[in-house]
Order: sequence, then C-alpha cells, then structure tokens
Amino acid sequence: MRPYDYARRNGIHEISWTDFGELTDQLAEMLERERVDLILGVARAGLFPATAVAMALRRDFHPVRLSRRVDDEVVHASPQWSVPVPEAVQGRTVAVVDEIADTGETLSMVHAAALERGAHHVVTAALVAHPWAEPLPRHVPVVTDAFVVFPWGRQVLINGEWQPHPEMIAAMEAQEAAQELDS
Repeated sequence: MRPYDYARRNGIHEISWTDFGELTDQLAEMLERERVDLILGVARAGLFPATAVAMALRRDFHPVRLSRRVDDEVVHASPQWSVPVPEAVQGRTVAVVDEIADTGETLSMVHAAALERGAHHVVTAALVAHPWAEPLPRHVPVVTDAFVVFPWGRQVLINGEWQPHPEMIAAMEAQEAAQELDS
C-alpha cells in the first residue's frame, strides 16, 4: 500500500474532539507505563496529541518536523527533515508521538534519529495507525484501514470561506471511483 492511496482505504473513520480527548488519555496511560520522561511531537498534526500527552504526564515536550508535504501538498516520496530531534533526548526515555502512522516511515525515522542523538530508550505512539504501517507504533488505540478524518482536518479556510478539506474530498471521490470499478 502506498501512502495516500485513498482508493484502497475502506470507508471513512471520523474522530471528534471528544474522541480525540479519549484517545490522548489512552495514549497517556500507555506511555505512563513506559516511564517516558520526554515527548517528541511530530509536526504538524502530531503536535495535537503530543502536547495533550505531555501535559497529562507533565513531561518535557519538544517538536520535530519531517514531512512529505510542503504547504499541505505532497511533494516528496519520503519524509524530509526540517526540525531535527533535539539534544535534550540524550540519556532519556523518549516517546515519539504522531497523529497517524500511515506507512510507519515517519515514526521510524524519528525513532532512529532519537537513538542516534543518544536517547536511552525510544517508544513510538500514534492516535491511529493503518494496518499496513511498518512497523506499527508500539502504542496505538485505533488501527483501521479507513480514511481518517481528524477534528482539525474537517474544514479549512480557503479564500475566506470554510470548506471541506480538499484531501477529504479527494479521498471520498477516490473511494467512490474504486467502488464503481469493483461493481
């Protein structure tokens, strides 16, 4: 499965703000058992759950940024670094937190970079993972092959008007086209 291959996704899984709160609570409980002492949040959307988990656990928090996207458009085949793992991970037990593990590549890259920077132990976590993510995050409350819509991604402001996120529309259209081909 390639990332962003919406035609092969099975339906849509919508997460509300209430769901988000419950899922981040679950992640915090999972990560408390790991005795993490530093949270790395993967920017952009991974900062939402990473911040909530860091606040719940009262742990240090640092953002990292690597993405296939530039200005919300996919332009790279693999994630590219723009904010690296900080030296603060050295000697610490670190949790890398993202909102979703699609291929698993982003979490794997941050995991490896944290170890290279001298982290004592690194675990990965995401609110949601697709079953084809390799590897799956160590901690993930939801595994689904659906297209996931997060509460911050339902609508975006385009030319002064709130509109459904173009990626959500593209995913639904791709799924519909795939269903028509299968029929």
